[in-house]
This record gives sequence, structure tokens and C-alpha cells, in this order.
Amino acid sequence: MAPALGLGALLALLAVSGGQPKVLHSLRYLDVAVTEPSPRIPQFLSMGYVDGIPFMRYDSEWDRLEPLTPWMAAGAEPGYWDRGTQINERNRFIDADNLEIARGWYNWSGGLHTVQQLSGCDLLSDGSVRRTLRYGIDGQDFISFSPETGTFVAADGAAQIIQRKWKSEGYEALQHKLAQSCVEWLQKYIGYGREALERKDPPDVHVSGKEEHGILTLSCHAYGFYPGMIGINWLKGDEVRDQETEWGGIVPNSDGTFHSWTRIEALPGEWEQYRCRV
Repeated sequence: MAPALGLGALLALLAVSGGQPKVLHSLRYLDVAVTEPSPRIPQFLSMGYVDGIPFMRYDSEWDRLEPLTPWMAAGAEPGYWDRGTQINERNRFIDADNLEIARGWYNWSGGLHTVQQLSGCDLLSDGSVRRTLRYGIDGQDFISFSPETGTFVAADGAAQIIQRKWKSEGYEALQHKLAQSCVEWLQKYIGYGREALERKDPPDVHVSGKEEHGILTLSCHAYGFYPGMIGINWLKGDEVRDQETEWGGIVPNSDGTFHSWTRIEALPGEWEQYRCRV
């Protein structure tokens, strides 16, 4: 392993995932329904993402599924947007019913409340598919599917009712089939936007340090990378210091690339012992 470098010379290393399959492409749909819509908050919103890039949108105010990327607008087959609009209209009413059910479970007397659904799949480097399905209420986990166990995980007593119902009705067992259907759509979307989606933009990485009140705060920023998957760690010598590190998440830029950052606190005299690995 290379020696530790100071702030003036960043060492950027490619993070290898120890033989575990990597995510090649991902498809996600995020649906959000609210009890009290307003001009800036529609009653129902659905966003589709390929590899973290928004590529389609529906909301109850516009009442029409629409493309968000040129490649999706050009690639979709005739009738796609009409069928997608009908599906989202149906989901809008389903989520309105779900809000009323949740109102009874949690004794809501008023105010703004939400239900969320995140669904989709990942295509992995070994050719396998990983299913994603999570439901939330007011931003808190409600019930989610575990691809490792093939079962739903309930967060509270109300969710346990749904967990038993979905198991008895075969919805739990259906997730493998839904994952295969999901990845078929994912591969179709990748075909539409292959040039944009399969490009590789390396990060522009900057490290800085600021000393204040006897504490040195080291920051490591990665700008303009694509796709939106990256690992950033602070190392002291050869030791990864993840427990002491603050992460800023992976955030999209307006040009379709991403940025991220990490911070760690150190003693001023130790700055040469730290390095950022990207």
C-alpha cells in the first residue's frame, strides 16, 4: 500500500468491492402521496430513475406521464406514454386509499402526512438481479422486501398485518418474477440511452483542511463523476477511519453528473498521516 500523503498530494484509488458483484445499472420508481396537496406539492408524484438519473415523471396536477431525458423521449414506443399515464392514475387512487388506511392505523386527526413507495431492481456484474421494494409512512420505514431472505420485513405492528397478508396471498413469492420483469424494462431503457448511461466520467477530487479551535477538519470532495456510484474513505496510515467520518451523500448535478464529499476531524500535528481514498 502506498504511503500516506499530505494535503498537497491526494492519492485517489479505485475502490474494489472484495469480489462482491457490483451494480451495473439500476431502475427505481419513487411514488409519493400526500394528505394535503398544495400548488407546490401535488397529491401524487411518481419519478423514474435509471442509474440515479430522473428519466420520467408523473404528477396529479399535470396528469400526464412525460419523459425527462431526450433519449427516453426519442426511444419510447408508440402508446408508451398513454399506458404509463393510465398506470399512474390507477396508482394515484391506490395511494389515496392507502393514506386513508394509514389514517386509521395511526389516528391522524389532520395535518400533512405522506406515504412513499420505492420500487425497482439492480442489474449486477455477475448477471444476477436484486429486487428493491420499500414502503414508508411520514418518512419512516413501514415495510420492505429483503432480497437476501426473500421475505418482507415489518417495522411495526400495522406493517406486520400487511406482512402476513402479502405472504398468504403469494405477493412475497411474486417478487422474484417482478424483479425479472423489472430488469427487462431496465435493459430496454439502457438500450434507449446507452451512449449517455454507459459513459464513464472520473471524479475531479479536491482535498482541503481548516484548523479552528485546535481541531483540524479535513474535507475530501469528488466532483463531476458518472455513474453515481463512488466510495470515499479517510485513512490514517493504512487504517480506514469510517466511524469518525461524516459523509455528504451522492448528489446529482444539473449536468447529469454527481458530486460527494467526506469530512474527518484530526489533530493539527497529524495532518500528514491522513489521506483520502476515492
